[in-house]
Amino acid sequence: MPDITVLGFDWGAKRIGTAVGNSLTRSATPLRTVRGERTAARFDAIAALIREWQPQQLVVGLPLHPDGAEHDNTAHARRFARQLHGRFHLPVALVDERYTSAVAQADGAADVDCAAACLIVEQYLQQL
Repeated sequence: MPDITVLGFDWGAKRIGTAVGNSLTRSATPLRTVRGERTAARFDAIAALIREWQPQQLVVGLPLHPDGAEHDNTAHARRFARQLHGRFHLPVALVDERYTSAVAQADGAADVDCAAACLIVEQYLQQL
C-alpha cells in the first residue's frame, strides 16, 4: 500500500476538530478546531488545512447512538462529508465515531474535538 496522508474531521454544529495522519505510521496528530457559524468561513479554514497537508483521503466521524442507530447529527455529518467531496474532489470515508469524545475527555485532552478527530483518523488507518 502506498503511503497516504489522511485528514480527519470530528464534525459538530459549532466546532469541527481536525487531525492529520498517515498510513505508514498509522497514527494521527491533532491540528486545530475550526470554529464559527458561517459555512464559508469553516470551509475556508478547511481549504487552508488541505493546502497545507495535501491529503489523499478525508475521513469524517459518523455519530451514531450506542446501539448503532442513526440520529439527527448523523445526517448532518453525512451532508458535511458530501460537501467536502464536492468542494475538494477528494475521497471521503465515514468512520463510526461512537465514544471518541468520551475517550478524549477521559484521557484529559486539552482540545476534545481535535483529540476525537485523532481517534477517528487512527480508527480509519487501522482498518486499512
